[in-house]
Amino acid sequence: MAVQLRRREFLQSALIGAAALSMPRILFADADTDARFVFVILRGAMDGLSAVVPYADPNYAKMRGELALSAPQESGTALKLDGFFALNPALVHLHERFVAGELIALHAVASPYRERSHFDGQDVLENGTSRAHGSQSGWLNRFVATLPPAQGRSTEQTAIAFAQNVPLVLRGDARVGSWAPSKLAELDADTLQRVAEMYSSEPYFAERLQAALQVDAMAKDSADAMASDGDKKRDPLGALGTLATAAGRMLGASDGPRIAVIETTGWDTHFNQGAEKGVLAYRLGALDAALDSFRTSIGPAWSKTTVLIATEFGRTVAVNGTRGTDHGTASCAFLLGGAVAGGRVICDWPGLGSSQLYEGRDLKPTMHLYSVCKGVLHEQFGIGMEKLDTVVFPDSVRIKSLEGLVRRA
Repeated sequence: MAVQLRRREFLQSALIGAAALSMPRILFADADTDARFVFVILRGAMDGLSAVVPYADPNYAKMRGELALSAPQESGTALKLDGFFALNPALVHLHERFVAGELIALHAVASPYRERSHFDGQDVLENGTSRAHGSQSGWLNRFVATLPPAQGRSTEQTAIAFAQNVPLVLRGDARVGSWAPSKLAELDADTLQRVAEMYSSEPYFAERLQAALQVDAMAKDSADAMASDGDKKRDPLGALGTLATAAGRMLGASDGPRIAVIETTGWDTHFNQGAEKGVLAYRLGALDAALDSFRTSIGPAWSKTTVLIATEFGRTVAVNGTRGTDHGTASCAFLLGGAVAGGRVICDWPGLGSSQLYEGRDLKPTMHLYSVCKGVLHEQFGIGMEKLDTVVFPDSVRIKSLEGLVRRA
């Protein structure tokens, strides 16, 4: 069950009375753990070959054409990871985290999906099964349901979506919350006080009002600080920076949630994609800045945090007729955070020669995204593999978890 935690909408509904009567229970606590996990969904199919560049592949420059980025030793534009891979130059902060041992780049990664529909690809990415529409609940919601209840806390929420609507990955039987910047006018302090007094003798509504106010207070300062026109112009990903900063503040709080989902659109680069500069680099830069804002705002809790960044599928290796790329198969993913055993690239590289491509056009998948998810959830939260194999990712016993992703406490 999803619960919207936008204060102004809650309060305006309360003032007219009827809407408040139908408000579901707003909860806000977390499981008995200090670990934090955030799933960042890049909707639209991000071009992994431009984000994590296989510059040393002998076929890379030829196959990518005008989309190929220069090797680090040639012009210093790409940010070197090792002797084979580099980061897009727009990902400056992620490169800093790599050097600090807090980033793993994973390449040639894919979910079980092998077609090229955004809607079906995102469905598989989120439902945790092997097919589109394979479940009406999401793998992260099912994971939340496996966590032990909180102890020594007065609140109950484990997970929150930073989005206007809770995405499929967090839908299911486990109650979750959601937060997004309100588009309604600010209510003055006098009105807030009157509403609080009106509900003071009604525990049901008083509890929910205080919950809405509490979650809004955690995020309000950061959201307001980033709401200027100048910041909007610098954020091509729909206020992702605002959401990321709010998420950091809330997950960094001692009584805040421990699991979150952040989503962003804008990764469908069919036209004028660009290389070092262009549409994709601009969006990668915005993503990079947002992730660093999250790191800064979460504070000391960063050391216990893992962030998974993934997309529904990759893009074609070759440039198309409109100087972009079309829907592909494998892409890259990232694990970021103070809890990540980083500073490395994990990949079984399939190659970019014509005979090495999937269906003659795409980067071939060699790593299952669910194996990454399983590895993180098992190592960071201690959830048994049987539950991961049968409940969180049903019928996935053949998909072995990737080990050694999270630092040992």
